[in-house]
Amino acid sequence: MTGESVAQRLREHPGYRVPFSVEFNPPRDAAGESRLWRTVREFECLHPAFVSMTYGAGGSTKDRTVRITGELATQTTLLPVAHLTAVGHSIAELRSLVGSYADSGIRNLLVLRGDPPGDPLGEWRRHPEGVEYADELVRIVRDLGDFQVGVASFPQGHHRSPDLAHDTRHLVAKLRAGAEYSITQMFFDVEHYLRLRDRVVALDPVEGVKPVIPELMPITSLRTVRRAEELCGRPLPAAIRARLERAAGTGPVEDAAAVRAEGIRIATEIAQRLIDEGAPCLHFITLNFAKATSEVLTNLGYSAHQTTTAVA
Repeated sequence: MTGESVAQRLREHPGYRVPFSVEFNPPRDAAGESRLWRTVREFECLHPAFVSMTYGAGGSTKDRTVRITGELATQTTLLPVAHLTAVGHSIAELRSLVGSYADSGIRNLLVLRGDPPGDPLGEWRRHPEGVEYADELVRIVRDLGDFQVGVASFPQGHHRSPDLAHDTRHLVAKLRAGAEYSITQMFFDVEHYLRLRDRVVALDPVEGVKPVIPELMPITSLRTVRRAEELCGRPLPAAIRARLERAAGTGPVEDAAAVRAEGIRIATEIAQRLIDEGAPCLHFITLNFAKATSEVLTNLGYSAHQTTTAVA
């Protein structure tokens, strides 16, 4: 069982001037699991600082999620981070789930309140015997043992927050409860990320030094535009949507190759700006595919052989 934490990996990760990490989703069936493992092995060669495994809404993939995350810990060289969401669970069930992760060798958890299953924008209802906010769950996990905890942050504010000040107070509460870092919701405007960092430091200079890890997803088709907007809960910036639509062309059939190439360019530009602005890590949503993220990393100078010397 590894005692390493994400924060430690970010401080000590060799090879790249800025480390990167990737997010996987629990597969629904055997075929999906086989594809996931092919993707895992491709990323393993690139030496990410950590990999995270999401958690199905309401625990719909609980058993497979716990098993595969444990296998990542025991059968690869990767540092896995398991998502833990409060939605639909009692405190007793959450404690049991944390115990299951611990039994599988997992000590790093990304603690989230979570969205309602079926409709992420729907009304959030606390489980009668559960928790209301993520900072409560952070405290529960920290009280259960030597776990390293991360939380979510929202560059444009959570869609349920009345304003950015309210949202920032909730993030700082999670950090004060014992979280060591946060991973942002996906975004496409770096200014939103930079202002989030500024707000946290202004509200709490001590907690504000903890890493805020930006989350990215390369867009590879106009269809994934809709998926990206669902995941970030916001429309794409007009300028980025216009670039993708120009690449698609005006004909009856989308120029898929051009859209994909433009999406990779956009992701590379965003990632490079984040590196220039001192982001502690780049966290990529992969949807269990390696190719697009690997292309962005290649554009940035990352390679499978670059593990001991910094990128120039």
